[in-house]
Amino acid sequence: MTADVRKLPAGFGRLWTAQTVSSLGDGVTHAAFPLLALTLTRDPMALAVVTAAGTLPWLLFGVIGGALVDRWDRRRTMWVADVARAVLLAIPVGAAALDMLSIPLLAAVAFLLGLGGLFFDTAATAYLPDLLGREPAFLERANSRLRGAQTAMAGFAGPPAGSALLALGRAAPLLADAVSFALSALLVRSLPAMPRPVTPARESLLRQARAGASYVFRDQLLLGLALRPAIGNIAFTGVGTVLALFAHDRLGIATYGFGLLLTAEATGGLIGAAIASFLGRRLGTGTALTCTAAVEGFAVLGLAAAPNPYVAGLALAVCGAAMGATMVLGPSLRQAIVPAHLIGRVASTSRMLAMCAAPVGAFLAGWLAATFDVRTPLYVAAGLLLAMTAVTATMTSNRRVEAALRDAAPAQPSSSLTT
Repeated sequence: MTADVRKLPAGFGRLWTAQTVSSLGDGVTHAAFPLLALTLTRDPMALAVVTAAGTLPWLLFGVIGGALVDRWDRRRTMWVADVARAVLLAIPVGAAALDMLSIPLLAAVAFLLGLGGLFFDTAATAYLPDLLGREPAFLERANSRLRGAQTAMAGFAGPPAGSALLALGRAAPLLADAVSFALSALLVRSLPAMPRPVTPARESLLRQARAGASYVFRDQLLLGLALRPAIGNIAFTGVGTVLALFAHDRLGIATYGFGLLLTAEATGGLIGAAIASFLGRRLGTGTALTCTAAVEGFAVLGLAAAPNPYVAGLALAVCGAAMGATMVLGPSLRQAIVPAHLIGRVASTSRMLAMCAAPVGAFLAGWLAATFDVRTPLYVAAGLLLAMTAVTATMTSNRRVEAALRDAAPAQPSSSLTT
């Protein structure tokens, strides 16, 4: 019986449920944080500080975090990170209740939440291949379901809920996210234990971290898979930094409408995650990734030129579909070809490159909006995405993908990731 027919392991259902619950809370906060910041300031640079703070842990601790995850029990790392984030959110909840919220406090909380996310996301990425036996067809199906649930909750259900909860009080959306982290921790704690990765004797943490980073930079395919979201994050973080201001000032969208605008992107993301496997089979994974990257660039260009909320919503939906497909195909391919003892470090290095680029996008967008106008960051983001597509097209070609899967075949079954 093939992997396409067999069911995913039972433990995957609990992991999926945990990430679904947590993603709902993240979606609530995703809408609430920029709106909370807007109640405190109208300065684009101050908004950029809050946006960038959540990505700084990847700049400071990304590679080291991956090396630690490759040493630690991955299941324990996930539930401890969730508990820590639930407790952390009590601080802004209390500050909101006492009317003591401030931009520095929001930035500090965003930073610490990002640190918890670093450990959780890296551990989850490394845990999934262990749970699924590193079978590529399983990985693609599992990532499709995880991405679909994340998109549905974080983008579709969460933002409108966050906007609505904000009307009840500034503490309400933060409290909802804290509850979601607590529930996720309980579910993750019930997952089956996996053998702890074997750490080479006498090898220092720094040496292990360097080994993971060099593995990415020496491999053209892995480097291409890492560079694409890195450049993309400059663009998308820039868009996210000014989107609330753009929606309010240029499109005339009120608080609740902003949540619906984010929902349009999430709707596209659901479609993209659902059709990712089809695109991979039809075009080959490499070509599919290049096509989705190009679509992202043209969609952001359409958003920048949007004359009304309806065109803006359509552009975000198309962009979300392309992103949804990319976020299924790219990670599935990486998990299929990277050795088990390196997956935490390779995943964290790739994610670090993407997340370290995000503060650049946030501050660049803030400066462009303050110096020119709020549409300028969107046009610049579109240009970056299209340039990135051209640069990385050959690095992630079908030929490279097929060669990498053949090299991994002795340890792992053949994949449906390419045609």
